[in-house]
Amino acid sequence: MGWISWLCPGIQLKRWLLLFTAGVIVCAFSLAVLFNNQVMGMAEELLFRISYLATGKYGNGVAVAVGIAGMLLGICTMIYAIKRIVRSIVEAVSPESSGSLMETIFTQRKLSSGPAITAVGGGTGLSTLLRGMKFITGNCTAVVTVGDDGGSSGRLRQDLGIIPPGDLRKCIVAMADREPLMERVMQYRFAGDSYLSGHSLGNLFLAAIAETEGGMEEGLDAASQIFKVRGKVVPSTLHSIQLAADMTDGTFVLGQAEIAQARKKVQRLRMLPEDVPATKSAVKAIMNADILILGPGSLYTSVICNLLVPEIREAVLNSKAIKIYICNVMTQPGETDGYGAYEHVKAITEYAGAPFLDYVIVNSQEISEEQKVLYLAKEQVPVMPDIDKIEKMGIKVIPASLISKSDMVRHDPQKLAQAIMSLTYRLRLFGRGFVFFDYFFMRHNMRKIARQLGQSEKKA
Repeated sequence: MGWISWLCPGIQLKRWLLLFTAGVIVCAFSLAVLFNNQVMGMAEELLFRISYLATGKYGNGVAVAVGIAGMLLGICTMIYAIKRIVRSIVEAVSPESSGSLMETIFTQRKLSSGPAITAVGGGTGLSTLLRGMKFITGNCTAVVTVGDDGGSSGRLRQDLGIIPPGDLRKCIVAMADREPLMERVMQYRFAGDSYLSGHSLGNLFLAAIAETEGGMEEGLDAASQIFKVRGKVVPSTLHSIQLAADMTDGTFVLGQAEIAQARKKVQRLRMLPEDVPATKSAVKAIMNADILILGPGSLYTSVICNLLVPEIREAVLNSKAIKIYICNVMTQPGETDGYGAYEHVKAITEYAGAPFLDYVIVNSQEISEEQKVLYLAKEQVPVMPDIDKIEKMGIKVIPASLISKSDMVRHDPQKLAQAIMSLTYRLRLFGRGFVFFDYFFMRHNMRKIARQLGQSEKKA
């Protein structure tokens, strides 16, 4: 149909196009009067007569006034018509969009021109980070570990022969444009005594879409489009792996879930099989990143386990990105008993095979006495920042207030995003556009994080 389709009834454009045309005509008439165009002689003569009747003498005062007023009216009419035309188009294309059109366009433009951030990890820690990152940049990639073998993920892994979808699901939810709603749906777990009991709806969905699309990577791409994910989620490898650990007491533990529950200190973490290829998309994201972030999350079973994939480790060491480690705020029983931030950094460096970190972000916020007592009963204590020890390794330490205001001692997405944003501007990685406007754009989005997280907690 071509251009004629714009004139079809029901799309709510013709009326605003006509209004815009009327505005143009009013502006043209007013300009002619204002600049004494002879073509408008009759209208001009009429205005002079009106001026004579009003003031008792001839003059162009009325013509000037009418010209200026007409110009203003025409311009306002055109602006209003354009606004309604664009709104009609936007509502037709994206009816669920909220907020002003200008804010939507500005946000999308700024997110698309944001720095390339790649976050490597897994578990709840990585998804917490991503909740804040999606308000800083639309060029964020999550490289997620696939060593999980417990719960719903473990069952699907065993029954269907797929890589565990649990951590991938958490990252998809965290980066979705409609996070509170998606979280309630995707995190839903079936109850009762049926075969579905204990399964997460999101895990089943990812398993189904992976089979439908021909693979987990393709399934994640499709799911990202469905949920309007701001960024990309990729597994570190597509091969079935298992984590294994030699403990300091001489015992051998097989399986990520078993390592987490063993309550024993890890002497050496291993991956079986040892030499599996990484996904090309994960290696590409690491190599092309402006900022490469490791953590937060379980030191061995969420962060270091990614470095056991040879191509991931090589890419991390060779990447030209600014490399940041976000240290945990609390120790984990067995896994990091007695660890301060220095021991966390030392362990990561040892498994990487060479020093590579540029910055370490540590928590400097005190927790309440009630929280200390509560966590001490769980054999957990705050991780000491160890600033002097780490900086002797040639790594810059950035202390920041990172804990949320809830009863649980955990990272706050807004505070994490603020720390990353401050470092980003300090390094001047926002080279596109005006930094002044970028900064206040990010500050505005920080408030969005708080509102969205508040909605999520209320509806959870």
